Amino acid sequence: MWWKTLSAVLILFSLLGGMLMTVPRMDILNETIRNLYYHVPLWFGMTVYFLISAVYSVDYLRRRMPTADIVAAEYARTGMVYGILGLVTGMIWANYTWGAPWHGDPKQTGAAITLFIFLAYFVLRNSVENEETAARLSAVYNLFAFLSMIPLLFVMPRMTSSMHPGSGGNPGFNMYDLDSSMRIVFYPAAVGWILLGVWITTLHIRVRKLNSLP
Repeated sequence: MWWKTLSAVLILFSLLGGMLMTVPRMDILNETIRNLYYHVPLWFGMTVYFLISAVYSVDYLRRRMPTADIVAAEYARTGMVYGILGLVTGMIWANYTWGAPWHGDPKQTGAAITLFIFLAYFVLRNSVENEETAARLSAVYNLFAFLSMIPLLFVMPRMTSSMHPGSGGNPGFNMYDLDSSMRIVFYPAAVGWILLGVWITTLHIRVRKLNSLP
């Protein structure tokens, strides 16, 4: 499909552009600002996938369609992968700009708690033997996990002092890091990485459906 080709093109562009195109010289950040092209799109992707997963969990609770449960689980899985990669790239960035990979910053802490909450989603799925019961309980828990993510990542960090851009009194990256030259790479990178995750997830969904056939 066309969007798969678009995903590959945008990611290739973001990788090459992220390494080769000039970036503004800023105190402390310097060349590490290039990580913005990868770190932030990964978090965008995680949020999108967890949202899609929650929507399909609602759909499963309404219609009890096994396909909806499969889609919810696979998007949650992809969201976990993107979240872990986002946390790791953030820690690498923090090591260069804050002096250590982990500071217990509200944004870091909220992200880690969010991932542990979603990890429990998979533990729950695998701990119940009856597939229908597991799907129903997982769908309810998935909604709890998604609703928990909102204050942990988007509300609480803005209410406390934080070194992370966009949190507390620290301005967001659109004012602090992102100028017009970086937008040329950043927006295609965000779209490309999100589409890649959708691509990978659709492949996993197909495999799950094939394995569920009698």
